[in-house]
Amino acid sequence: MTADLKAHKLGWIGVGRMGYPMAERLAKAGADVSVYNRTRAKAEPLTDSGIRLVARPADLADRDIVFTMVSASEDLKEVTLGKNGVLTAAKTPKILIDCSTVSEEASEEVRDAAAKRGTAMLASPVSGNGKVVKAGRLSVVVSGPKQAYDTALPYLEKLGQGVSYVGEGELARMVKICHNVFLGVTIQALIEVTVLAQKGGVPRHAFLDFMNKSVLGSTFTRYKTPALVNLDFAPTFTPVLLRKDLDLGLAAARKVGTPMALAALTREFLQSLIGNGFVDQDFATLLIQQAKAAGMPLEAENVPVSDGLS
Repeated sequence: MTADLKAHKLGWIGVGRMGYPMAERLAKAGADVSVYNRTRAKAEPLTDSGIRLVARPADLADRDIVFTMVSASEDLKEVTLGKNGVLTAAKTPKILIDCSTVSEEASEEVRDAAAKRGTAMLASPVSGNGKVVKAGRLSVVVSGPKQAYDTALPYLEKLGQGVSYVGEGELARMVKICHNVFLGVTIQALIEVTVLAQKGGVPRHAFLDFMNKSVLGSTFTRYKTPALVNLDFAPTFTPVLLRKDLDLGLAAARKVGTPMALAALTREFLQSLIGNGFVDQDFATLLIQQAKAAGMPLEAENVPVSDGLS
């Protein structure tokens, strides 16, 4: 039986590269969605999908379920507990769902504050980028009260292709941090072998075509192929954001006593990239750094290649 997406009124805080298409998917699926974004102009096109805009996070406090999708831990605390935060009004949402990648400590702080106000909080970080969202391929991991999860599931399912419930508390944060550490290590490894192949005489597009057809190919290697072949580094996820996630992973490893040698080394590659001014481009600009270290000229191959998403 198809769920009634009008059963609960939704709020959404943060419509950047990820939040925008996610909120839009919910509205186009038939949900009643209101949005707050710090820069209102960036959210205004969403009104074409039937979304209502509000002036403050607190203006979403009367919504049944409120999603947050922000860049960092301090941003999450600001939009929930700061001045005009969604948890500061007399009435608060029944469920708060945070889709950001933030620290366990920040999430616990917001969760405790929400519970005191009668709001159940779900940690619900996601895997993918804006293009993945638009293609309906986003993956969602969730932890928190099971009853709140069951209520929110129909909406979470509309965000992408799969939802995984991993238990209570902050367990989803650990899953997402591990995921993004793997993301960082994987892109660095992929770039190193791509540069090796090219320096050995193999065009990047030919090497990646083989890789994508092999057992090592994945959704990730496919959707990064256009950037690595044609040097289109329009940002999906910046080196600064990936460094933040590596830092979260390394902090978690120190806390539980787990060695993370590859993650630590990858973090330093990212730091070097950022130090050389690659801040606002996509993290695939690690290719530029690796090619330079190998003494290899790097030019766009201008070959049409699929990202596997369309």
